[in-house]
Amino acid sequence: MKAVKIVKDVYWVGVKDWSKRIFDALIPLPEGTSYNAYLVVGSEKTALIDTVAPGFEEELEEKIGEIKGIEDIDYIVMNHAEPDHSGAIPYLLERNEKAFLIATEKGADMVKAYYNVPDGRIMVVRDGDEIPLGGKTLRFMEAPWLHWPETMFTYLIEDKILFPCDFFGAHLAGGFYDDDVPDLLTYAQRYFGEIMMPFSTMARKALHKLEGLEIEIIAPSHGPIYRNPGKIIEAYKKWSGGETREKVIIAYVSMWGANERMVRELAALLTAEGVDVKVHNLVNADIGEVAKDLVDSRVIVLGAPTVLGGAHPLAIYAAYLVKALRPPAKYAVILGSYGWHGRSRDSLLEVLKGSNMELLGSLEVRARPKKEDYEKLRQLASIIMEKVKGGVE
Repeated sequence: MKAVKIVKDVYWVGVKDWSKRIFDALIPLPEGTSYNAYLVVGSEKTALIDTVAPGFEEELEEKIGEIKGIEDIDYIVMNHAEPDHSGAIPYLLERNEKAFLIATEKGADMVKAYYNVPDGRIMVVRDGDEIPLGGKTLRFMEAPWLHWPETMFTYLIEDKILFPCDFFGAHLAGGFYDDDVPDLLTYAQRYFGEIMMPFSTMARKALHKLEGLEIEIIAPSHGPIYRNPGKIIEAYKKWSGGETREKVIIAYVSMWGANERMVRELAALLTAEGVDVKVHNLVNADIGEVAKDLVDSRVIVLGAPTVLGGAHPLAIYAAYLVKALRPPAKYAVILGSYGWHGRSRDSLLEVLKGSNMELLGSLEVRARPKKEDYEKLRQLASIIMEKVKGGVE
């Protein structure tokens, strides 16, 4: 792609990474991702907002060169120090001896640690600080822990464009504007679950800070640009506020079929009552999809056989993710199976300790579920239904 003009004198100069399939050695990227960088050209000064991941420096330079030379950049704004956004900073500073790197105080500390940028090349900004470019003015808004401590947003006052870096993002290489991707909110929800859900409190604070700010365009650093910003803002209000639906997520492992049978029965019972049930077999599950479904589920069901004195390792991993991602669900159910001694329930509860979820019930069967076990599943389904249909948030 070439550089793309968003509005007069504001350009996208980022990179579409179509082949990227894993992020942070953890998050699957089935549709790739983008590293969005933006060039703002004033009558007196020029600013580059965010950069790109290591390995794409020359592509970034080529796009910038369609509008200005690298040597013409006066400011490089680092909204977030993670290398997928700051990776080209050393490359740019080496080729431009006059540009200042703009960052928060914590950002300045991090860029020195990552890239050895000297103090003399760093301009520290604080909440509300502004920098005029000539007909265009950048305002900086501190937004810590979205999702690192140094994060800030940049707002272009005259054009009413918000550059929030990871906030409002989506891992998606396709599409340029939000209306190019009809199911964009699905990707955005997945991204929120993976990245922002553990920081929902800070997300609510950031949204509050944005109230009253005129925003016509949201230009995040991953995924499409929003020309209709209202829809993603409203979605973030729901997700960060812990608004859930009549929905249950079931994540399970089954070695010899016992947990598979229980999961199928429980899912059928709940689905028959109109509950939205999302089932993930952890053997082949996309963890990003699990994170997406955690965003608005009211009950979490974990299923696992006992292996070597504890729950199956894949279920332990899933329980750890549930605790780490801090979903809004207040209730959990555990299903388990064993041959000679059942310990999956206790080991999963140990991982979930401190998650503030109430255990609605559990069922561990020996070898395979029997008639009386299916009756207990029906009882569990009734208990789950009471919580899900009761509108508990």
